[in-house]
Amino acid sequence: MTIYSALQIGDYHINHCEDFLMMKKMGSRKMLCAVMDGCSTAMESQFASALVGKILRKICIEQGYQELYEIHKNPDPEEDLKTVLKELFKEIDRLKNHLMLDEKELLTTVTLLLYHEEKDKGVALCIGDGLVSINGEITEFERDNKPDYLAYHLKENFEDWYNRQTQKIFFSGLKDVSIATDGISSFTAIRKTDHDEKINPIDYLLHDTSQSDAEDMLSIKLKRLEHHYGMKPTDDLAVIRITKQ
Repeated sequence: MTIYSALQIGDYHINHCEDFLMMKKMGSRKMLCAVMDGCSTAMESQFASALVGKILRKICIEQGYQELYEIHKNPDPEEDLKTVLKELFKEIDRLKNHLMLDEKELLTTVTLLLYHEEKDKGVALCIGDGLVSINGEITEFERDNKPDYLAYHLKENFEDWYNRQTQKIFFSGLKDVSIATDGISSFTAIRKTDHDEKINPIDYLLHDTSQSDAEDMLSIKLKRLEHHYGMKPTDDLAVIRITKQ
């Protein structure tokens, strides 16, 4: 299993990249990946994205240690994902109170991918906007640029909130799976080129297998999109791609 990732500031953004990404093993045979996209009209949204990523990393470490003492427990991917989200809910709410944060300082979308390598099964969940590609099939979650941010629901009953989540995809037989923020749909021509070649940036980043022997495959592809095809994302972009032979 090979994991690629890339993070790039959008061409229309100046000061900060408001996206963030996180990849972390959760125990011996599980992987959690996440991409976050901060709300540009909120307050310091790069902070919200990074904070959620750091909390998720902490949860992965804690769940990994817990797995050592629960030999007979073998939950399915969704049960693990639900556990992660419940902890995320609690941690964000605790930090909001501890740091006296405004809700506008916590607005970020979250797209999660949890994969059980041993079972070869996984689940993806998008909270807000985002894109998921499962073995060549793309699902784009878009809410007219008005995402339903997780931070809006911190005071709600977690079970009720979770049961309302419909932007969820289950899969098995991982071959080529990706998650990305909605910046992946924002590629545009920024300069003229000396050729007439055309390319689909989404397909190139998420499905094309060229440069797959390079650890920084996605970064290489982003540079080629910019320098050869004259294209860059206007919005910030975070993308994680997992492939398996």
